Amino acid sequence: MDNDLNKYLQQNHNQLTWKERINIICDIIKALYEIHEEKAIHRDLHSGNILYLQSANLWCISDLGFCGPVDQPLSSIYGNLPYIAPEVVIEKKQGFASDIYSIAMLMWEISSGKPPFNNCEHDYVLAMNIIGGMRPEIVLDTPLEYKQLMEQCWDADPLKRPDIDRLYNKIFEIRNLYYQNGSNKSYNQPFHKYNINLYQFFQSNKSKSFKTDYGSRLITSKFYNFEHLSSLKPKNATEGTKSYSLYELLYLKIVN
Repeated sequence: MDNDLNKYLQQNHNQLTWKERINIICDIIKALYEIHEEKAIHRDLHSGNILYLQSANLWCISDLGFCGPVDQPLSSIYGNLPYIAPEVVIEKKQGFASDIYSIAMLMWEISSGKPPFNNCEHDYVLAMNIIGGMRPEIVLDTPLEYKQLMEQCWDADPLKRPDIDRLYNKIFEIRNLYYQNGSNKSYNQPFHKYNINLYQFFQSNKSKSFKTDYGSRLITSKFYNFEHLSSLKPKNATEGTKSYSLYELLYLKIVN
């Protein structure tokens, strides 16, 4: 393991082409495909858990400590707040769609070179604003098809997000657009498993440490306990969204 995605983007963002960025997210989506194919969800996707597997020349998903069956309930919220889907913040309700939301945040990070909401504290204010529809500002040169797919994946309604099959097919359609005028090699291909099963590989190596010591709140997961949020409904940015200040949130907590 040479690098995690967060560090890689810090070091190489300015040199990356869109072809290279799309190749990275294709690897990540293929890895998530394997996890979802096992009827499991990851629950903690963020750029610190995306590692480059040099022996296989691909990006993969690590840290499966909280990975498990989709019907396995959790009593608390754990993860890296900017990557956590709003329905998880409100209801502690995780599913395949909550992993897809995290993919959207990774898509944005790959496009921008920095973690989502990197200037925000991971606190009650950020949680409320995510529920209210706040999303990272889309980078100006983002290809339209990539932008549209990313927005579908971070939709406030989990039922409107693509499932892993649709996501996989769409991202490879997008990648094919970037190669159709180049070589004759086709990237619009059916899914093929890796020579190693990444889900089984990391499950069998849970006791080993594949995590990097990041020392930063931006790429560190933790437990959260957000009270007074169960009555809220997640919104998209077009649905009368507003950003809350700390003072407004304190008032809301007092009157409710």
